[in-house]
Amino acid sequence: MNAKRLLHIVLPLSGIALVGLVWLVASQSVPDLPSPLRTWEESKLYLLKPLEKRGEMDQGIVLLAYYSLVRVSKGFLLGILLGTPLGLLLGMSKTLHRMFDPIIQILRPISPLAWLPLGLVIFRKSEPAALFAIAICSMWPTVINGAAGVRAIPQDYWNVARVLRLSPFRTFTKVVIPATLPYIFTGYRLSLGIAWLVIVASEMLTGTPGVGGFLWQEYNSLIYAHILLATITIGVIGFALDRLMGMAETRLRVT
Repeated sequence: MNAKRLLHIVLPLSGIALVGLVWLVASQSVPDLPSPLRTWEESKLYLLKPLEKRGEMDQGIVLLAYYSLVRVSKGFLLGILLGTPLGLLLGMSKTLHRMFDPIIQILRPISPLAWLPLGLVIFRKSEPAALFAIAICSMWPTVINGAAGVRAIPQDYWNVARVLRLSPFRTFTKVVIPATLPYIFTGYRLSLGIAWLVIVASEMLTGTPGVGGFLWQEYNSLIYAHILLATITIGVIGFALDRLMGMAETRLRVT
């Protein structure tokens, strides 16, 4: 193992150790903040028996994460199914872009905490309301990146398509899609991160089983070690999802 690879391992581990040390010191001065050891002692049942189901919220951490990931997958898929064609259309048509860009810029910064009550009004059930909030919050990076990808296509590509007399459909499949795919995947990566943020907030508000619902229940029960367990789990899963999408994006750019 060369020095460069060793640094890639040592530096992140050093950062984790430093954060753990800060956590330990902070727990000495904040009475309600559990130390790392106390957090492990009070939460190890959820980690050592990750698939055990003892109640609606009293379940292993893997089961809770699974519920959240299933909801995220559904909402994220719905978001990119809506966002991908919309982004490509806005990129290909200046008229549509001028028409809808102000609306997108107004809707894009709205918090999931605002969309979720609207979803509950429309669907009257927490599950479809959560999917609605995930989809509508996560679709905007895909829309924006898709449109930017189309606008970034070199003019030479369009000229070649005209010279070859490609039909609009073949121009779309042979020119637009291949040229914009890296941009679209960057949008997917950003959208997935937003989807994961939204599901946690949605579960906290609706009290549905999942990591967010578990976190909110433990907060109401004043079990602070479990709050830290849920928080760390949210961060680790978010990190893993981002890395997986990053690997897919890198592989796409190479090919």
